[in-house]
Amino acid sequence: MFTGIVHGLGEIVSLDKNGGECRLTLRPLFALKDIVDGESIAVNGACLSVERHGREDFTVYASRETLGHTTVGGFTAGGRVNLERALAVGDRLGGHLVSGHVDCLARLREARPVGLSLACRLTFPEEYGPEVIPKGSIALDGVSLTVNECGRDFLTVTVIPDTQKRTAVRWWRPGDSIHMETDMIGKYVRRLLERREFRRAGNDALSREFLLENGFL
Repeated sequence: MFTGIVHGLGEIVSLDKNGGECRLTLRPLFALKDIVDGESIAVNGACLSVERHGREDFTVYASRETLGHTTVGGFTAGGRVNLERALAVGDRLGGHLVSGHVDCLARLREARPVGLSLACRLTFPEEYGPEVIPKGSIALDGVSLTVNECGRDFLTVTVIPDTQKRTAVRWWRPGDSIHMETDMIGKYVRRLLERREFRRAGNDALSREFLLENGFL
C-alpha cells in the first residue's frame, strides 16, 4: 500500500528484456536506506518487488502482465522515475490510499503554466469515468493529485511547484502516456452499486458465470 507521496526520483541504470518480461536496475537519487529484498517499491506508481539490492542500486522484475498495462517496457536507461516505498504502519497518510496497481494509461493533452503551478489536462478510457470525481484523489505516475474538473473521459489537475521539483512530472509533455490509478474507495463503492442494480434487475440466482464475472472463482 502506498500514499502517492513520492519519496524521490530514481535513475534507470539498465533494462534487460527477456521473453516479454523485463528486469530493471534503478539507482535512487536520494537517501533510500535499509532496502530489504522482497519489499515493494512503487515505480511511477507501479508496485514492483525488489529482487536484490546493493549500496547504490536495486533490481526489480516486471512481468508480462505489468508490461501490458504500464509504460515500464518503454523505459530507457538514464530516464527518471518516481519512487515510493510501501506505507509502514504508523506513517503519515499525506496523500490517499494507493495500491500500486495501474488501472489504465491516461494521455497528457495539455500542460500549461498557471503562476508557478502546472495545469494539466489528461484523457483516459471512458470506462473509468465513474471512478473519477471533482475534488477526489487520483494517482498519476504514482503522484497523489486532486482532481479539479472531470468528465467521462478527461480530468484536470494542478501540480504545485514543490511537486514539480520532487517528481518526474516536470518532464511530462503533451502526448505522453501516464499511469493512472483511480481512488480505491471509489472502486469498491462502484462495484457495490453495480451489484445492487444487478439484484434489482431480478438477477438473484447465483450461477458459475456470475461468480466468474465478479471475481469469486
